[in-house]
Amino acid sequence: MTDLTNPNAAKFEHVDDIIAGLGEQGYIASRQIATAIFVAENLTKPVLVEGSAGVGKTELALASAAWLGLPLIRMQCYEGLDESKALYEWKYGKQLLYTQILKDKMGDVLGDAPGLDAAMKKLQGFGDMFFSEEFLEPRPLLKALRQKHGAVLLIDEIDKSDEEFEAFLLEILSAYQVTIPEIGTIQSTVPPLVFLTSNNMREMGDALKRRCLHLYIPLPDAKLEEQIVAARIPDIEQKLRRKLVAFVQMLREQDLKKLPSISETLDWARVLMLLHADDLSPDMIRDTLNVLLKFEQDIKAVQPQIAELTRKARQAGDRGYATTT
Repeated sequence: MTDLTNPNAAKFEHVDDIIAGLGEQGYIASRQIATAIFVAENLTKPVLVEGSAGVGKTELALASAAWLGLPLIRMQCYEGLDESKALYEWKYGKQLLYTQILKDKMGDVLGDAPGLDAAMKKLQGFGDMFFSEEFLEPRPLLKALRQKHGAVLLIDEIDKSDEEFEAFLLEILSAYQVTIPEIGTIQSTVPPLVFLTSNNMREMGDALKRRCLHLYIPLPDAKLEEQIVAARIPDIEQKLRRKLVAFVQMLREQDLKKLPSISETLDWARVLMLLHADDLSPDMIRDTLNVLLKFEQDIKAVQPQIAELTRKARQAGDRGYATTT
């Protein structure tokens, strides 16, 4: 049954609709990814997306927001992130300014007070005003909850935050509400679609995992990788696309400190187009290998194999190693 409070509810009726919708944004989603989003939206659960850097975790949230026509609210996590940076803080400068104004007008405000008790009651009313909505500065979590038509909330690199902050998130991720002592409980009208991304720098707590759907995005195989390159860089020539994907796939079979991810593949494809390359050559690869590999030790390890890897990649591309489109 369609949720009338959510204008995007109809887009989540079928998994195939999600695959098609993300595809329109240039994001090639596997059925597993689309199913995770389908379940997350229909069960109102956040998605914990894990995988190595550059496989498309953050891009999934960006594409989802673009497809749904919703604001993307992003919170970048880091060590020491706390409630005041994530949820809300008070506009202290504005409070100070109003306090000074009140001080200057104290005589006018209290002039008709018959006694001390009456004067204190008047001042108490002003004190409550300083901790009202007018002086509240919402941060990403509160902004996401207060969006009338929903939002996509990206809690990026949650594994970089402290365990204390992870525990703080539990109320938001289970009930989509927060409690501000001075104001009360704020409940989301249309819960945001929440993505938490992790590069596995530390193990997430069991309590957080229980509240989330788990989605692992691996490095793509050749077929999927070629589809992604074709979707994101449609002007690249088909044979060159096959060959560069074949070369990257063979790099991932090497013993490297950091294997190239799909983001490096896309960057390399753009570089080859910028250099007007119509084929792979050992010299071209040597000149641009730093786009694929981010550590000098990896570059040095691959250098002696470039000629052989290039030959194999060209053969694989010529015979259709990856999928054709």
